[in-house]
Amino acid sequence: MRKKHITIHTDGACSGNPGPGGWGVLMQAMDGTKVVKERELFGGEQDTTNNRMELLGAINALEVLARASTITIVTDSAYVKNGVTTWIHSWKRNGWKTSAKKPVKNVELWKRLDLAQARHNVTFEWVKGHAG
Repeated sequence: MRKKHITIHTDGACSGNPGPGGWGVLMQAMDGTKVVKERELFGGEQDTTNNRMELLGAINALEVLARASTITIVTDSAYVKNGVTTWIHSWKRNGWKTSAKKPVKNVELWKRLDLAQARHNVTFEWVKGHAG
């Protein structure tokens, strides 16, 4: 059975840091270069940070998918892309500590993202924010 390809665009922001914030997601089921289905997701918190909102966008998108899929997550967050593709491997080996032996910030969200992506074939793509 062929897996679907899904492109997921995510973003997060907050007013103040910390402050009230939100995240948004556009999910597109693709057939080649043609979009065959779209779904939007969004949410927020009253007292949060921009990094938490960026993480929650990616997490919520992955958690709503019922089937294992091939996914490209497009994000303007270097924090999310670098964290999930590079840093997380060291954090897990080091008991969720940074290279400076300090606890990883937002560790509960990184664990959720790690679990949510495990059943999928996920590629993270960074794009410059606010470029259009």
